[in-house]
Amino acid sequence: MGSEAIIAAMVAIFLVLAYFGTPVAFALIGAVLVGTAFGGVSYPAIVGQLFNGVNSVPLLAVPFFLLVAELMSSSDITLKIIRFVQSLVGHIRSGLAQVNAVFSMFFAGISGSSTSDVAANSRILLPAMKREGYDPASSAALIAAASTIANMIPPSIMGVVYGATGGVSIAAIFLGGAVPGVLVGVGLMAFSYFFVHAGVPAPRASFRHIAGAARASALPLMVPFIIMGGIVGGLFTPTEAGMVAVMFILLVLLPFTVRGHLRKLPRDFVHAGVLYSLPMIAVAAASAFAWLFTYLGGAGAVSEYMHSVAGTNPIAIMFLIVLVLIVVGQFIDAIPAIVVFMPIIKSLVDLGEINPIHMGVVVIVTLALGLITPPYGLSLLLATSFAKVPFSAGLRKSIPLYGLFLAVISALILVPDLSLWLPRLVVPEAAGCFQAPGGENYICP
Repeated sequence: MGSEAIIAAMVAIFLVLAYFGTPVAFALIGAVLVGTAFGGVSYPAIVGQLFNGVNSVPLLAVPFFLLVAELMSSSDITLKIIRFVQSLVGHIRSGLAQVNAVFSMFFAGISGSSTSDVAANSRILLPAMKREGYDPASSAALIAAASTIANMIPPSIMGVVYGATGGVSIAAIFLGGAVPGVLVGVGLMAFSYFFVHAGVPAPRASFRHIAGAARASALPLMVPFIIMGGIVGGLFTPTEAGMVAVMFILLVLLPFTVRGHLRKLPRDFVHAGVLYSLPMIAVAAASAFAWLFTYLGGAGAVSEYMHSVAGTNPIAIMFLIVLVLIVVGQFIDAIPAIVVFMPIIKSLVDLGEINPIHMGVVVIVTLALGLITPPYGLSLLLATSFAKVPFSAGLRKSIPLYGLFLAVISALILVPDLSLWLPRLVVPEAAGCFQAPGGENYICP
């Protein structure tokens, strides 16, 4: 059985299993088992690849970021941030929709997880939006779209996985995602202002009210500064930053704000552990699939095909990979998709001489779109479940938002500085710059 036939069988088996509702990790494993049986690879070698997929120190940051999000949301500390955000933008037209977008930008700097963002926003904002006359399906679509910002603004779990599997600086990926995350957030605010006609704008908050809300949320808002400040300043690795953030919440934030929540910590740790197991199973399975796919020559064949279509033009290559990932993101969760396609992405980066940080940010934003597209659309699925509306109703309300994401992705491709400006400013060497001879300035090709 030739390599081409084995690859075709692996892809077909994965698609069939996924179509019938098999979890992505097990669908990938099923494809890998068949590929191993006919590809001349031993099963112990595949088991080794499963282990190698998760045997990465940077990936240890993921459970700590998930635990940070769980501790913040389950203890209702996020309410303090929402009250602060409401004092800032609640008076604008479609006030609660504005709060949703801005809060997601704030909470993204804490959780790095879209599912955590959906849960926090849905539990707090959905009932209030319903009381003010917002259409539940529209509310679910806005909350799901805003939750994708957590994959862009640091600390992004997708950024950790991309950096760990692609050998790219996680700090640079984090910083590169900040501008597109803000662009999506501002775009959602503009969309809400012009096209969401619901709710009663709150009166403009006084300076005293804003100052009081800021003071109440000061401790929770220190968490993203601890994480990113430590990473960018070279004080912590991403894993250590997550650990420090957890200790800050346990030793400072909870005792000073919601002491009664301390007895619920075992539940939070167990829940975060369960949440951590899901992406890690997928990462292990995707790593084995990607290794076998590359071993059989699949990655090289795909790269050659893309070369024949796009040549070495970096813009054409990036638009082509975006097109592929938009389709892939409809069927596979973002994290295993990153791992599976990493060999292809690396070869395309070399082919087009593309900055790997630039490519990484484009890939992450593109796969974040997959969280609100059918048939997978995990964020949209969760939001519509919380809103108790059919997935199809939320999907119809989401369609206009796709244009916003496509505009941001196109801008990122055509204007590389949108994703490279901040990394080059803060961590220039990690972003591919080198020090000019005899000077303190950096040269960034």
